[in-house]
Amino acid sequence: MAHADDAQQALPNTPGTHTGGDGVTRRRPLRERHVEETVAVAVPVRTAYNQWTQFKTFPRFSDVVRDVEQIRPTVTAWSIGYGPLRHRFAVEIVEQDPDAYLAWRGLEQHPSHQGEVEFRPAGSGGTAITVRMLLEPRGAARILTRSSGATRLTARLVRGELLNFKHFIEGMGQEGGAWRGTIRNGRVQHDQPEPPRSRVAQWPVG
Repeated sequence: MAHADDAQQALPNTPGTHTGGDGVTRRRPLRERHVEETVAVAVPVRTAYNQWTQFKTFPRFSDVVRDVEQIRPTVTAWSIGYGPLRHRFAVEIVEQDPDAYLAWRGLEQHPSHQGEVEFRPAGSGGTAITVRMLLEPRGAARILTRSSGATRLTARLVRGELLNFKHFIEGMGQEGGAWRGTIRNGRVQHDQPEPPRSRVAQWPVG
């Protein structure tokens, strides 16, 4: 399993960063992608984002996600499939900005993928959610992903999942939970810096 520190080096297509007018540094969209789909959701950005971060609820609305397990604060294990077929893989969140952006990468070696989701205000107080994905196959699978048919199939699957999420959150009307943390290069950013460790030996007490 790759380490969080290797994120930028391991992914040549990982977005760079840019500073917006508000002074906040954000990542640029994937320079190369196989899929990009957008759906409008009739809930505020904060509500849509909060619910999206509740990864364990994905099986409640998804056609393909069967289970999500939290391994570490930035790593989850996903089980997907149809019928008796199952595939399990780990995903690392490498960047996360509350109410704006989330980027991930698969931790599999062969094949792998990376993706991102953006949340933007839309008309009438709603939210535009955009998902971009880049598949990174190896061997013969690389040829398949270059075909228009494979790309259309993946895009149709992503759009279907976005529509499922839309119906789910609009039906609830409010999020069922939230995680409001920020992640940079695979590391959770804390509001308060950790105090420096003492160089004095810690003697047992009692």
